[in-house]
Amino acid sequence: MPTSAFAAGAYAAAQGIARPGGPKPVQATGAGNGFTGLLQQTLDGVAQSGEKADRAALSAAAGKANVVDVVTAVAESETALQTLVAVRDRVISAYEEIMRMPI
Repeated sequence: MPTSAFAAGAYAAAQGIARPGGPKPVQATGAGNGFTGLLQQTLDGVAQSGEKADRAALSAAAGKANVVDVVTAVAESETALQTLVAVRDRVISAYEEIMRMPI
């Protein structure tokens, strides 16, 4: 799978989770504190990065933005998504390792 298609799929998934009508993460008793709050902030940040890249691309298409700004915004968004996916993969790997441990 090309990196751009992979990044687009991850961006769409992040938007679906962070969107108000999207799936709601389970809240801890601290109402946004702890791991759940950190996860939600991270997802919101990735979604905002993607939205910034979208706005920059639309501005460039309208002739109102510099192409360098668009490339920078898209690169930042792609980096944020790749980081999010890498962390997700490590969390899944750790979970699988724990599940393989004998009781």
